[in-house]
Amino acid sequence: MRIIPAIDIINGKCVRLSKGDFASSKIYNESPVEVAKQFEDAGIKYLHLVDLDGAKAGKIINQSVLEKISKATKLQIDFGGGIQSNNDIKTAFESGARQVCIGSVAVKNPGLFEEWINIYGSKKMILSADAINNKIATNGWLHTSELDVIDFISDYNRKGVQYVMCTDISKDGMLLGPSLDLYRTILEQTKIKLIASGGIASIQDVEAVTVLGCEGVVIGKAIYENKISLKELSAYA
Repeated sequence: MRIIPAIDIINGKCVRLSKGDFASSKIYNESPVEVAKQFEDAGIKYLHLVDLDGAKAGKIINQSVLEKISKATKLQIDFGGGIQSNNDIKTAFESGARQVCIGSVAVKNPGLFEEWINIYGSKKMILSADAINNKIATNGWLHTSELDVIDFISDYNRKGVQYVMCTDISKDGMLLGPSLDLYRTILEQTKIKLIASGGIASIQDVEAVTVLGCEGVVIGKAIYENKISLKELSAYA
């Protein structure tokens, strides 16, 4: 299973939110590159990098952070936040992303997302299925749709999507454990490679999503609040 630490960016700095609330932003480090190097030094191979400014603006803002981390480390980066145009996705890949996370476009412009799958290949695409009360949210979680999360994932799975990163927004940044029941249902009803995201609070939570059959797990605040050590995670890396 992929161990994927998260770095969320606002104004070029490493931050974390609670339940996606921008007003709850807490700065953990002024240098995302320094944080990424710490992950790499611990033997971790992957990174989930989120441009929160971009997610809010509807276009990539912090591509320079992506460029710097990709040049300073060998981490395999999946990048999301603000990818809403052909230029955005081209910029993300040219700046060093190995995979991109697509949420808002998959909801609002499915034809464009399917075009990207055909152009870049499904292995480079991660569908971001971010939900609150089982309804898909977009634009940095500022807007909630009427799309059911299971139906949303199932539909794109039939269209060739292989990877899905699912976040229960009510759990994100709260350190209350992941949405195991939701993930179990997704794995039972689809054939996707599921990346669990949100709520991871302990190494036991990492073990739980591993046993469930998730392909990867994103870990954010638990690392920054010293609930899980990089040494513990390195055993899975």
